[in-house]
Amino acid sequence: MDMHTLVDTAVDTALSYNDADDTADDAADDAGGAPAATHTSRSHDGRVHEPAHHHGSGFPSWRKAFGLILLAGAVGFAGWKMMSHEPAQAMPLDVTLGVAHPYAAPVVEWDDYVGRFAPSQTVELRPRVAGQITALHFHDGDIVRKGQLLFTIDQRPYRAALAEASANVASARSALALARSDYARASRLSGDEAVSAGEVDSLRARLQSAQAALAAAEARLRERALDLEFTEVRAPISGRVSDRRVDVGNLVAAGEGGNATLLTTINALDPIYFTFDSSEALFLKSQRAREGKGASPEIEIRLQDEPAYTWKGKLDFTDNGLDPHSGTIRGRAVIPNPSLFLAPGMFGNMRLSNGGMVTALMVPDEVIQSDQARKTVMVVAPDGTVAAKPVELGPVVRGLRIVRAGLAPGDNVVVTNIQAASPGAHVKVRATRITPQAQAADTGISAPAAAQATLAR
Repeated sequence: MDMHTLVDTAVDTALSYNDADDTADDAADDAGGAPAATHTSRSHDGRVHEPAHHHGSGFPSWRKAFGLILLAGAVGFAGWKMMSHEPAQAMPLDVTLGVAHPYAAPVVEWDDYVGRFAPSQTVELRPRVAGQITALHFHDGDIVRKGQLLFTIDQRPYRAALAEASANVASARSALALARSDYARASRLSGDEAVSAGEVDSLRARLQSAQAALAAAEARLRERALDLEFTEVRAPISGRVSDRRVDVGNLVAAGEGGNATLLTTINALDPIYFTFDSSEALFLKSQRAREGKGASPEIEIRLQDEPAYTWKGKLDFTDNGLDPHSGTIRGRAVIPNPSLFLAPGMFGNMRLSNGGMVTALMVPDEVIQSDQARKTVMVVAPDGTVAAKPVELGPVVRGLRIVRAGLAPGDNVVVTNIQAASPGAHVKVRATRITPQAQAADTGISAPAAAQATLAR
């Protein structure tokens, strides 16, 4: 007798006992319509005892209790059988999985860096002569060209010094002409012994001295001319000028280096530099990728409010050593900036192309599974057996994950009904294809929201 039959029998027995109880009770109630005969008895002490009235209730109550006990035992036995019985084996299902070969396409792999823009040239404008600022020839923040006049220093003292130097040159020339004439006269008379040899030597020395005096006077003239030229402070490079540090009417000092008064600064912005720090691992990767190629790798930069890498340039400098404290090396890229939009100090995300263009295998990112410390992909063998292949992953390209190692171009990768795929199972397959997602639309510049707004008048 199986478990279900035993439970059904116990339930039927209990119900039959209850039905018998109910029938006996009903019969007793019907008989109560005519009073039953009552018998009395007298005890030895003379008391009269009334017999108890029985309506058949004692026996049916015993049967009812027995039925309940039997029912409880059957239910408990059934529960024990259910707990101790081994679970039934599920019937194998006919599973169909969608499989596809990995998507193969040429890709360019990039390494990410962060850095800031810096001017390709920067100049601190300081005066080379002292004096009073008499004129200002630019507005703060202007774009200036090389040689453009920016400041004028009082020229009157330097014009006077130039005039004095010119007079000294004229005097030196006159003295030289006299010395040359005296020496020529003495030379003609020396043949007749009218002039001693000592006097001729003296006149020759005076001539040479006059020549040297003229050369010195001319040098002082050029120096005074330079001082006058330095009273006009011009831009040494093209770029954007900062604000003026000295207003008209102030005295400025000349000197060496920082001793001179700072007038303003100029930054060259076209081209502009992008400086960044690279880890030792990325530096080694870049060095190995550049072996035998020679050409500088391309770089692309994205500003903090831009969704795409729109600024392009070339890597033009790598420092000659790594910083022993941070383990990084300094690099620099040069970017054309004809519109002068980029400014020094701006933050940017840079990506550097080291490996060039390669053909990569890609699978949908959702088919990648985690198996403890490794990543796996479910594949189906030609005989329909499911297996998990460990893979080495790369970046995501348009919804597809690059698989660097672990997959072959002919592998059947499970791409649909992945939850039904278990290693070792035999399944049916349905061929499908892997396609990359559509290029995301450009969301535009993400500018900060305005803090306030007013109604236009």
